[in-house]
Amino acid sequence: MSEATRDIEALIELMARLPGLGPRSARRAVLHLIKKRGAVMAPLAKAMAEVAASARECAHCGNIGTADICDICRDDRRATGEICVVEDVADLWAMERGQAFKGRYHVLGGTLSALDAVGPEELRIPKLLARIRDEGIHEVILALNATVDGQTTAHYIAEALDGTGVAVTSLAQGVPIGGELDYLDDGTIQAALRARKRL
Repeated sequence: MSEATRDIEALIELMARLPGLGPRSARRAVLHLIKKRGAVMAPLAKAMAEVAASARECAHCGNIGTADICDICRDDRRATGEICVVEDVADLWAMERGQAFKGRYHVLGGTLSALDAVGPEELRIPKLLARIRDEGIHEVILALNATVDGQTTAHYIAEALDGTGVAVTSLAQGVPIGGELDYLDDGTIQAALRARKRL
Protein backbone atom coordinates (compact mmCIF):
# COMPACT_ATOMS: atom_id res chain seq x y z
CA MET A 1 0.00 0.00 0.00
CA SER A 2 1.45 3.36 -1.01
CA GLU A 3 1.76 6.26 1.40
CA ALA A 4 -1.03 8.18 -0.40
CA THR A 5 -3.38 5.21 -0.14
CA ARG A 6 -2.49 4.84 3.55
CA ASP A 7 -3.51 8.49 4.11
CA ILE A 8 -6.86 7.89 2.43
CA GLU A 9 -7.43 4.68 4.41
CA ALA A 10 -6.56 6.52 7.63
CA LEU A 11 -9.14 9.20 6.75
CA ILE A 12 -11.76 6.51 6.07
CA GLU A 13 -11.01 4.87 9.43
CA LEU A 14 -11.38 8.22 11.22
CA MET A 15 -14.66 8.99 9.42
CA ALA A 16 -15.99 5.51 10.29
CA ARG A 17 -15.70 6.44 13.99
CA LEU A 18 -18.37 9.14 13.58
CA PRO A 19 -21.88 8.29 14.79
CA GLY A 20 -24.07 6.95 12.01
CA LEU A 21 -21.15 6.13 9.73
CA GLY A 22 -19.78 2.65 9.24
CA PRO A 23 -16.82 1.66 7.05
CA ARG A 24 -18.86 1.63 3.82
CA SER A 25 -20.56 4.98 4.48
CA ALA A 26 -17.21 6.48 5.49
CA ARG A 27 -15.61 5.23 2.26
CA ARG A 28 -18.40 6.83 0.19
CA ALA A 29 -18.10 10.10 2.14
CA VAL A 30 -14.32 10.22 1.66
CA LEU A 31 -14.61 9.49 -2.06
CA HIS A 32 -17.16 12.31 -2.37
CA LEU A 33 -14.86 14.68 -0.48
CA ILE A 34 -11.93 13.80 -2.73
CA LYS A 35 -14.00 14.38 -5.87
CA LYS A 36 -15.22 17.73 -4.51
CA ARG A 37 -11.86 18.69 -3.04
CA GLY A 38 -12.03 22.42 -3.78
CA ALA A 39 -15.74 22.97 -3.17
CA VAL A 40 -16.25 20.75 -0.11
CA MET A 41 -13.12 19.13 1.31
CA ALA A 42 -10.89 22.20 1.66
CA PRO A 43 -13.59 24.40 3.29
CA LEU A 44 -14.59 21.50 5.54
CA ALA A 45 -10.98 20.95 6.66
CA LYS A 46 -10.59 24.69 7.33
CA ALA A 47 -13.85 24.85 9.32
CA MET A 48 -12.88 21.75 11.31
CA ALA A 49 -9.48 23.23 12.18
CA GLU A 50 -11.11 26.49 13.30
CA VAL A 51 -13.70 24.71 15.45
CA ALA A 52 -11.03 22.41 16.92
CA ALA A 53 -9.10 25.52 17.99
CA SER A 54 -12.01 27.63 19.26
CA ALA A 55 -14.77 25.29 20.55
CA ARG A 56 -15.14 25.06 24.30
CA GLU A 57 -17.65 24.02 26.93
CA CYS A 58 -19.66 26.78 28.60
CA ALA A 59 -18.43 27.13 32.19
CA HIS A 60 -22.02 27.55 33.44
CA CYS A 61 -24.24 25.13 31.54
CA GLY A 62 -21.99 22.81 29.52
CA ASN A 63 -23.22 23.97 26.10
CA ILE A 64 -20.66 24.06 23.29
CA GLY A 65 -19.68 27.42 21.84
CA THR A 66 -16.65 29.56 21.12
CA ALA A 67 -16.65 31.60 24.36
CA ASP A 68 -16.18 30.63 28.00
CA ILE A 69 -19.83 31.57 28.67
CA CYS A 70 -22.34 30.68 25.92
CA ASP A 71 -24.83 33.10 24.35
CA ILE A 72 -27.77 31.56 26.23
CA CYS A 73 -26.15 32.02 29.65
CA ARG A 74 -25.08 35.59 28.77
CA ASP A 75 -28.61 36.59 27.70
CA ASP A 76 -30.25 38.34 30.69
CA ARG A 77 -33.69 37.86 29.11
CA ARG A 78 -33.27 34.12 29.66
CA ALA A 79 -32.83 34.50 33.44
CA THR A 80 -36.44 33.40 33.94
CA GLY A 81 -35.85 31.26 37.03
CA GLU A 82 -36.39 28.13 34.92
CA ILE A 83 -33.64 25.70 34.05
CA CYS A 84 -34.03 22.84 31.59
CA VAL A 85 -31.82 19.83 32.35
CA VAL A 86 -30.67 17.75 29.36
CA GLU A 87 -28.30 14.81 28.95
CA ASP A 88 -26.22 16.10 26.07
CA VAL A 89 -25.53 19.20 24.00
CA ALA A 90 -27.44 17.61 21.09
CA ASP A 91 -30.55 17.59 23.32
CA LEU A 92 -30.05 21.28 24.15
CA TRP A 93 -29.77 22.11 20.45
CA ALA A 94 -32.94 20.09 19.74
CA MET A 95 -34.82 22.07 22.40
CA GLU A 96 -33.55 25.33 20.93
CA ARG A 97 -34.75 24.33 17.44
CA GLY A 98 -38.28 24.11 18.86
CA GLN A 99 -38.00 27.75 20.09
CA ALA A 100 -40.51 27.04 22.87
CA PHE A 101 -38.25 27.30 25.93
CA LYS A 102 -36.99 30.77 26.87
CA GLY A 103 -35.04 29.95 30.04
CA ARG A 104 -31.56 28.54 30.60
CA TYR A 105 -30.17 25.02 30.32
CA HIS A 106 -27.91 22.63 32.15
CA VAL A 107 -26.12 19.81 30.29
CA LEU A 108 -25.39 16.80 32.51
CA GLY A 109 -22.98 15.12 30.11
CA GLY A 110 -24.73 11.76 30.32
CA THR A 111 -26.88 9.77 32.73
CA LEU A 112 -26.33 7.83 35.92
CA SER A 113 -25.36 4.24 35.19
CA ALA A 114 -24.35 1.68 37.80
CA LEU A 115 -23.16 -0.71 35.08
CA ASP A 116 -20.77 1.89 33.62
CA ALA A 117 -19.76 3.24 37.06
CA VAL A 118 -21.19 6.69 36.25
CA GLY A 119 -22.27 8.43 39.44
CA PRO A 120 -23.37 12.00 40.21
CA GLU A 121 -19.76 13.20 40.51
CA GLU A 122 -18.94 12.01 36.96
CA LEU A 123 -21.83 14.11 35.66
CA ARG A 124 -22.56 17.80 36.19
CA ILE A 125 -25.13 17.13 38.93
CA PRO A 126 -23.23 18.88 41.76
CA LYS A 127 -22.82 21.92 39.47
CA LEU A 128 -26.58 21.79 38.73
CA LEU A 129 -27.46 21.81 42.43
CA ALA A 130 -25.10 24.76 43.00
CA ARG A 131 -26.65 26.69 40.10
CA ILE A 132 -30.18 26.09 41.42
CA ARG A 133 -29.14 27.49 44.79
CA ASP A 134 -27.08 30.43 43.47
CA GLU A 135 -29.28 31.55 40.56
CA GLY A 136 -32.63 31.62 42.36
CA ILE A 137 -34.15 28.86 40.21
CA HIS A 138 -37.82 28.16 40.98
CA GLU A 139 -38.48 25.42 38.38
CA VAL A 140 -36.29 22.59 37.08
CA ILE A 141 -37.55 20.96 33.89
CA LEU A 142 -36.10 17.48 33.43
CA ALA A 143 -35.85 16.88 29.68
CA LEU A 144 -34.09 13.54 29.93
CA ASN A 145 -34.50 10.62 27.56
CA ALA A 146 -37.18 8.05 28.39
CA THR A 147 -34.61 5.31 29.01
CA VAL A 148 -33.95 3.41 32.25
CA ASP A 149 -30.78 5.46 32.88
CA GLY A 150 -32.55 8.71 31.95
CA GLN A 151 -35.41 8.03 34.35
CA THR A 152 -33.00 6.93 37.09
CA THR A 153 -31.15 10.24 36.69
CA ALA A 154 -34.43 12.18 36.76
CA HIS A 155 -35.49 10.47 40.01
CA TYR A 156 -32.08 11.14 41.58
CA ILE A 157 -32.29 14.87 40.76
CA ALA A 158 -35.93 15.07 41.94
CA GLU A 159 -34.98 13.46 45.26
CA ALA A 160 -31.99 15.80 45.67
CA LEU A 161 -34.34 18.78 45.25
CA ASP A 162 -37.08 17.40 47.50
CA GLY A 163 -37.91 19.88 50.25
CA THR A 164 -36.09 22.82 48.62
CA GLY A 165 -39.26 24.50 47.35
CA VAL A 166 -38.08 24.18 43.75
CA ALA A 167 -40.72 22.78 41.39
CA VAL A 168 -39.46 19.74 39.47
CA THR A 169 -41.28 18.96 36.22
CA SER A 170 -40.61 16.72 33.25
CA LEU A 171 -41.51 16.81 29.59
CA ALA A 172 -44.78 15.18 28.63
CA GLN A 173 -44.51 11.77 27.02
CA GLY A 174 -46.89 10.04 24.67
CA VAL A 175 -48.38 10.30 21.20
CA PRO A 176 -46.33 12.61 18.96
CA ILE A 177 -48.03 15.23 16.78
CA GLY A 178 -48.90 13.55 13.51
CA GLY A 179 -48.41 10.10 15.07
CA GLU A 180 -50.73 7.17 14.43
CA LEU A 181 -51.55 4.79 17.27
CA ASP A 182 -51.01 1.73 15.08
CA TYR A 183 -47.32 2.63 14.68
CA LEU A 184 -46.56 3.38 18.35
CA ASP A 185 -44.89 0.97 20.74
CA ASP A 186 -46.71 -0.26 23.87
CA GLY A 187 -44.63 1.90 26.25
CA THR A 188 -45.51 5.09 24.37
CA ILE A 189 -49.22 4.25 24.41
CA GLN A 190 -49.06 3.52 28.15
CA ALA A 191 -47.25 6.82 28.83
CA ALA A 192 -49.82 8.71 26.73
CA LEU A 193 -52.70 7.16 28.68
CA ARG A 194 -51.11 8.04 32.03
CA ALA A 195 -50.48 11.65 30.89
CA ARG A 196 -53.98 12.19 29.46
CA LYS A 197 -55.67 15.55 30.15
CA ARG A 198 -59.11 17.07 29.92
CA LEU A 199 -59.96 18.87 26.63
